[in-house]
Amino acid sequence: MRSITSIKDYHIALQNGHTTCVAAVSHFIAAIQEKAHLNAFIEVFEHDALAQAATLDAHIADGKPLLPLHGVVVGIKDVICYKGHRVTAASKMLAGFESVYSATAVERLIAAGAIIIGRQNCDEFAMGSSSEHSAYGKVLNAADEARVPGGSSGGSAVAVQANLCMVSLGSDTGGSVRQPADFCGIVGVKPSYGRVSRYGLIAYASSFDQIGVFAHYINDAALVLATIAGPDGKDSTALQTHLPQGIHHTTPHRPMRLAYLKEALEHEGLDRNIKAAFEQLFQQLKAAGHTVTAVDFPLLTQMVPTYYVLTTAEASSNLSRYDGVKFGFAANEVTQLNDLYIQSRTAGFGKEVKRRIMLGNFVLSSGYYDAYFSKAQQVRRLLQQQTRNILASYDAIISPTVPGPAWRFGEKSTNPTAMFLADIFTVHANLVGAPAMSIPAFQHDFGMPFGIQVLSSEGAEATMFEVAHELARLVKPGLSIN
Repeated sequence: MRSITSIKDYHIALQNGHTTCVAAVSHFIAAIQEKAHLNAFIEVFEHDALAQAATLDAHIADGKPLLPLHGVVVGIKDVICYKGHRVTAASKMLAGFESVYSATAVERLIAAGAIIIGRQNCDEFAMGSSSEHSAYGKVLNAADEARVPGGSSGGSAVAVQANLCMVSLGSDTGGSVRQPADFCGIVGVKPSYGRVSRYGLIAYASSFDQIGVFAHYINDAALVLATIAGPDGKDSTALQTHLPQGIHHTTPHRPMRLAYLKEALEHEGLDRNIKAAFEQLFQQLKAAGHTVTAVDFPLLTQMVPTYYVLTTAEASSNLSRYDGVKFGFAANEVTQLNDLYIQSRTAGFGKEVKRRIMLGNFVLSSGYYDAYFSKAQQVRRLLQQQTRNILASYDAIISPTVPGPAWRFGEKSTNPTAMFLADIFTVHANLVGAPAMSIPAFQHDFGMPFGIQVLSSEGAEATMFEVAHELARLVKPGLSIN
């Protein structure tokens, strides 16, 4: 493969005999080795991927029609289970652990003809915004190796950015697909809560987590999402409705009704370059016949604290299973049960994970439960109501994905609060269960990319993609390739 193409163009090349699945896999294995210093992949499933590619090539040789994702080379974040392969959540706590089953999303990818090429680096247990918190070391941004790639799905984003695979699966609890997509200049999609089964996804915060997609093109992301989405009896929270047929095809242009949060554009932490780009974007949209309206959203500043109260509470519960007894890392030479718990969790978890477990235990403690956890649940409900009220009149809410471009390594490492505030625009979708995506659109003065976030009503992925295509038509036409 001489260059990275869309899935559609790749399939045309396969049908015309211009390439093979084995050639594609070999190409990406070589690319991963060449760019190993980026640290995007923890492990490459070279033997399995090549064997799977050979089987798919035989399928074509037999004259059978291509599968929906025939030969598409996919990487998966190291929190998504793949039977017979290791999955560690980038943590010492699960070092060497091999999954005994596959996530529903992985099963659906393979059934559609996709090839899983490897597992990708991330912040430990998906907790972080910079991909600096991994037991395997930090991930480098291919656009500027001195800057973070975003997190927690940084390896999955960089793998697509650096052309080490065609698409990736990540997980998004508060922006962990969209924020690294923004920093790396690619497409990142978080579907509605429950749109993709969470079966086989290592839990961080169960009422927030969703598997998402990274791709170069909007239609490729939509095709992968359509493949992995749908009801699943193994996940009681999975939506029982299906995505509309043809969601991955470009939709015709029509006038859009778009809102933006006035408080977001006026936020003191918003980079000046980004603000100017969005003011110009709004004028472009209006000139193209779309309605663009500023709406009040006074709860904007409450979103980050609400998110971190609730997610750390859920994380402290979810991660209690890693106690050194049933599975995972266990401390040696311990005689007392309490010492086993303490020493196993002290040595097995990294600093950021420990911080969030302690925060979660604090907000759930008897003296503070009502003041923090209960209050945050109430604010979450208000956020859902306000968002639904806005989207009853508009197709989508558009905003910057992140208030600033990718920062340099170490720049926010000693200030967790500053790191948390980088999620101010992305946590919105997870708090209310809505679909949201980031599309690359702009370039900062110093060359780093930044994008546009599109957030639509719960279950309205079709509208979200339609808006994204129209935005791309105005600012980056090649993004909507069919």
